[in-house]
Amino acid sequence: MFRRRYQVGTAGWRRTAICALVGLVYFLPVLWIVLTAFKSPRDALTPTMWFTPTFDNFIQVFRRAYHSGGEVVDTQFGLYFFNSIFIAGASVGLALILGTVAAYAFSRWPLKGNDTYLFIILTTRMLPPIIVIIPIFVMFRLTGLAGGYLGIILLYTAFNLPFTIWIMKSFFDELPRDVEDAARTEGSSEWRIFFRICLPQVKAGLAATVTFGLILTWNEFLMALLLTGSGTRTVPVAMGANLGGGVSVQWTLLAAIETIYLIPVVLVTFVLQNQLLRGVTFGTVRQRVTPA
Repeated sequence: MFRRRYQVGTAGWRRTAICALVGLVYFLPVLWIVLTAFKSPRDALTPTMWFTPTFDNFIQVFRRAYHSGGEVVDTQFGLYFFNSIFIAGASVGLALILGTVAAYAFSRWPLKGNDTYLFIILTTRMLPPIIVIIPIFVMFRLTGLAGGYLGIILLYTAFNLPFTIWIMKSFFDELPRDVEDAARTEGSSEWRIFFRICLPQVKAGLAATVTFGLILTWNEFLMALLLTGSGTRTVPVAMGANLGGGVSVQWTLLAAIETIYLIPVVLVTFVLQNQLLRGVTFGTVRQRVTPA
């Protein structure tokens, strides 16, 4: 028995070590960016882990970036950071509201050809953005939505809707309907059943949908590059436009911006981690019900 426990314990430590090693490999680029944010421009070009940390890069992010040639460029990071938060938050929230209601309708009142409609919705997410960028760009120019908040928010909402509908529908399908039928018998309206009974049971799905939708919107570059203006640029676009070009690239300043830009997503994931874990694994393990 002792030998068996020893073998099981050794196998567990091996799996833990392998998982830790794989996690370290994936996290190493992020760690390198964070370390570069605390380096001086001279140390940034040296592949070393030993250096004197400095906060000058983070101070310059909210002030001005001085190029080696004497040119002064205002990073305007506060504006771009607000644009990213506002656009991502509005689009993810709008997609969550519309997608959750639509998913509930598809789950509880399936139409004739329900699977066909769901497949059509999913195909809109299968197309690479580069394929539809020309008609979208022309449409935005004709309607006057280019360069404003409304256009890019509606576009991101349309991109997040298929994912939201499919994920939330799978959660609603797993809910037992006995409680809902009992509530209908007592005279409860469908909206009351939706808000009071169904939504509290799919918090994990809402958390997972918010997290994945936020990550997809937060990191989007192509649409934001072509459809936002100088006052509505997001951080990824601003980094490439203002800090990535030229002969001298300020790697330490870019690393500081990227480090700050990671904080909101990390915080959201950390706050929703319990619900997110339940949302990812929901429905994978079914309970066995023993008949009475």
